[in-house]
Amino acid sequence: MQRKAYVTGAAALLAALLAGCTSGSGGDEEADSSNPGAAGTASAAAEPGRYRTLPEPCGAVGHETLASLLPGIRQITDAEQRQKAYEGEATPTFDTDRKVGCRWKVESTDATDHLLIDFERVVSYDNTVSDDSQAEQLFATKETAADLPAPVSSSPSSAEEVTSADAGPSTSPSPSASASASAGSSVSPSPSTTPADLQPRLLDGLGDEAFLDDELSSSGSTAKQRTVTVAFRTSNVIVTIEYAEQPATIGVVPDSKEMQDRAQKLASQLADSLAG
Repeated sequence: MQRKAYVTGAAALLAALLAGCTSGSGGDEEADSSNPGAAGTASAAAEPGRYRTLPEPCGAVGHETLASLLPGIRQITDAEQRQKAYEGEATPTFDTDRKVGCRWKVESTDATDHLLIDFERVVSYDNTVSDDSQAEQLFATKETAADLPAPVSSSPSSAEEVTSADAGPSTSPSPSASASASAGSSVSPSPSTTPADLQPRLLDGLGDEAFLDDELSSSGSTAKQRTVTVAFRTSNVIVTIEYAEQPATIGVVPDSKEMQDRAQKLASQLADSLAG
């Protein structure tokens, strides 16, 4: 009789344990069902940039454009040397998928011209930051380093307009003033009086964002070198153009407008090639 009671008690204990396990399992399932995704679903990764590769830099500029930027090329009489000048020289890089560039240097009877183009493909290693956003941050740093001056407005201020209106009809300038203005318009401006439209500035209509910098060296014993830089961003690619000219004659200053026009034209061509 005692053995029978022991068996009955053990069976009851086993049944209770099994019921507890079943109850616990159901509780876990209920907890999981009340919190979908609790298994650790990762957040969606940020969008990748548009560009996965970069162009071949030394082949990115056509011969006609190079001849415009580097006039000395057409003065090279030896066909082999002229072809080598057109080809340029690739800049050192550790990863051609991320950064490539090419440089040219050509001497002429009037000046020595330098051209550098650089392509950088930005990749974000943060899943929460897109390649475009990372490139935008990098471009902002580049723009800040350029230290562009505040925009200068060439139009009169509203206060000046009101004063002029209150003063009545404007009077004609004196002949001497008119002569001075006429004479000044025919002389290339000095670096200290560069017109507002030629000052370093942000550019519209070039990539997603762009800026232009224009710097004249301050060396007094040699001919001054002017360097025009145009940089722009298209999605996750940043393109930088550096165009420099140093005249062969001391006292001659490279023309700012001419160099800026050439550099901007090249930038537009490169932006179009990337867009295509």
